[in-house]
Amino acid sequence: MTERYSFSLTTFSPTGKLVQIEYALAAVAAGSPSVGIKATNGAVIAAEKKQRSVLYDVDSISKVEKITDHIGAIYSGMGPDYRLLVRQARKIAQQYYLVYQEPIPTSQLVQRVANVMQEYTQSGGVRPFGVSLLITGWDDDRPYLFQCDPSGTYFAWKATALGKNHVNGKTFLEKRYNDDLELEDAIHTAILTLKESFEGQMTETSIEIGICKPDGFRKLSTAEVKDYLAAIL
Repeated sequence: MTERYSFSLTTFSPTGKLVQIEYALAAVAAGSPSVGIKATNGAVIAAEKKQRSVLYDVDSISKVEKITDHIGAIYSGMGPDYRLLVRQARKIAQQYYLVYQEPIPTSQLVQRVANVMQEYTQSGGVRPFGVSLLITGWDDDRPYLFQCDPSGTYFAWKATALGKNHVNGKTFLEKRYNDDLELEDAIHTAILTLKESFEGQMTETSIEIGICKPDGFRKLSTAEVKDYLAAIL
C-alpha cells in the first residue's frame, strides 16, 4: 500500500506520512556515525570520516564545518546535501549580521536552516535533504546543541548520536552522560561513543572533532585528535 505513495513527495499516505521523508531518514541512519555532547563549559561534535581509498587526499574531506565564529556543524547522511546547507547557513548568518550588527544566536540559525529543510518537503520537483545536522554554538554564556532532520524538525539535546548504529550510540550516552560533565570529559565520551559503531581501527585521520567554547568554535587539529586517542584507547 505504501508503495503507491512513495514516488510523490507532496502526497500523504493513508497513515499520514510523507514516505519520501521516511526514506530520507533511512539515508541518514545509513550514514557515517556522528555524535554531539553538551558540557558545562562547552560542547563537542564528532564524526567518523570514512576514507574509501588510500589515494584520497584526506585534507580535502571535511565533516566539521565552521558556520560563524561561535557556531559549528556536523552531519550524518549525504555529503553534497550537507555542503549546500552549510552554504545556506553561512548566508543566513551573514544576512542577520548585516541587519542587526551582531552575531546570529544559535537557536535563530537552527530555526532558519530547519525552515529551508522544511520547504523541500512540500514543493513539487524536489526531494528532501538526505542529511541530519548537529549544530552547536555558544550564546548567553552557555553552550547549545541542536539536531535538524530532513522533515524540518529540530530538537535541543544534552547529548545525541546520528547515523549508523545511532541507537547503540544513544544507549551508551544515556549511561555515560551527566549534567556536570566538563568539556574534556565530553570529548573522551564522544570518542568512546563513536567507537561503539566504528568499523576498523580508529585513527586521528578517521575522525573529526569540533569544540565550542566561550571564545568560539574550532575544529581540533590532527595532532590534538591523536593525543586524545592515545589517552583513552
